[in-house]
Amino acid sequence: MKVQNREMRPPRSSRAAGDAHVAGSAVLSVAGLSKTYADGHRALDHVDLDMRRGEIFALLGPNGAGKTTLISIVCGLVRPGSGSVRVAGFDIRSDYRETRSRIGLVPQELHTDMFETVLHTVRFSRGLFGCAPDEAYLEQLLRDLSLWDKRNNAIMTLSGGMKRRVLIAKALSHEPELLFLDEPTAGVDVELRREMWALVRRLRERGVSVLLTTHYIEEAEEMADRIGVIHQGRLVLVDDKASLMRKLGRKQLTLHLDRSLDAVPRALEHWGLHLSGGGAVLEYHFDASDESACVPQLLRELARTGVEFTDLNTRQSSLEEIFIRLLEADR
Repeated sequence: MKVQNREMRPPRSSRAAGDAHVAGSAVLSVAGLSKTYADGHRALDHVDLDMRRGEIFALLGPNGAGKTTLISIVCGLVRPGSGSVRVAGFDIRSDYRETRSRIGLVPQELHTDMFETVLHTVRFSRGLFGCAPDEAYLEQLLRDLSLWDKRNNAIMTLSGGMKRRVLIAKALSHEPELLFLDEPTAGVDVELRREMWALVRRLRERGVSVLLTTHYIEEAEEMADRIGVIHQGRLVLVDDKASLMRKLGRKQLTLHLDRSLDAVPRALEHWGLHLSGGGAVLEYHFDASDESACVPQLLRELARTGVEFTDLNTRQSSLEEIFIRLLEADR
């Protein structure tokens, strides 16, 4: 996917002069949102979420956690049970047309008219939202998605990755300010996944707010400004990515010893050290935010007890490890 050097304009709705709802408000505001289906399944349980303008927000959670239900309610595809949802200050129920025109949705499933050509289906999607024809914008959009050369091809002839790009083009055809990507890279190869990451960053640069759900933790770690974790319909945590990893991340100091030990010396037992590698490796686990976890002090005590090492390295826990810990704590 080639990234074009053309200047991409901001979303159509955010350019509307005198829009009092837009100025200074969250692009998405969810308050006390709950949803229980007819079979008794409680998909959402009092969810509160404010999404900032121009941010990439990653919503993480296992299957059945409520991610797709939340997106479907905001997009008007599923009726909410209780609570309120506002998009750019407009209520999704009383101002349905206004809110829907500001939202783009890329669903998990590849649902589109397979017999239509790429350009026709994208042009049709734009018209559905009452947007005036703009061939220059659609050409730019398809070029940014590496679809311009396929514009006259029937969608059924495209590869799975290309069909995914067509869905993104349709979602962006009416120039929304809030884009939902529900598992956008499911089933695509690593190269295409990284190309899509580049596209999402480019959308943010032009002012589009993006909420994505994903099973790929590295996707959230790579792209997101903020991360939310949803479990059993409840939003367990929302935080800036860097802050989350700093507060909940654990670090590991690994020391490769000059000679193996049979056991951790008694003078060092209070550090909670762990021997591995047949006694040749000494590990120290600590919270990144714990000021009492003083690595220099540990190294001085190692020297005093005569424990020498040939190499050392530190590693911080990944977002995936943090995610697993959060889910375990919520059970």
